[in-house]
Amino acid sequence: MAPKSLGELFDAFQREAFRLETLDDYSRSGNTEAFQAFLAGQLQPAGYNEAWVSELRSHTSRGKRVYRVHVLTRPLTPYLRFELGWGYQKNATGGEEFFVLDITGQPNPLAGVPDFWWFDDSTPAVMNYTEDGSFLGADVLPDERAAEFRTYRDTAMAHAVPFPEWWAKHGE
Repeated sequence: MAPKSLGELFDAFQREAFRLETLDDYSRSGNTEAFQAFLAGQLQPAGYNEAWVSELRSHTSRGKRVYRVHVLTRPLTPYLRFELGWGYQKNATGGEEFFVLDITGQPNPLAGVPDFWWFDDSTPAVMNYTEDGSFLGADVLPDERAAEFRTYRDTAMAHAVPFPEWWAKHGE
């Protein structure tokens, strides 16, 4: 039986999980306490995001790839400073790969494309958010939509740069 939820897709993927992020603020979708600590200038807690890092390791240690591209502009929002400075750096220790598609001063080649996860080159899951960035849930789409999401992924990767390279130049 085909997976019906985002959680089931994460449990079942065999080769790769790709994420496209397009928002500049996900602060109402989780990690709110950590975000507030970041804003207050506190140091990152030692166990920050450890459950996700552990899940990442369970996948990447078996040769599965987990990677994402974030479409963004500078200057970074406070949330993006938090996500990239704390989240990406921590999650990379679990083997997740990050890329940045910086559209500052240039057209967005993915304008209108929703946030999504895409699994094993076949199953897309569109991430739904409110205007204020609250997560509403994911819609798992039929595999027949795979070609559309492959194009989105390929476009994102063709225009993105590796996060460490981007962060070294633009990080705060």
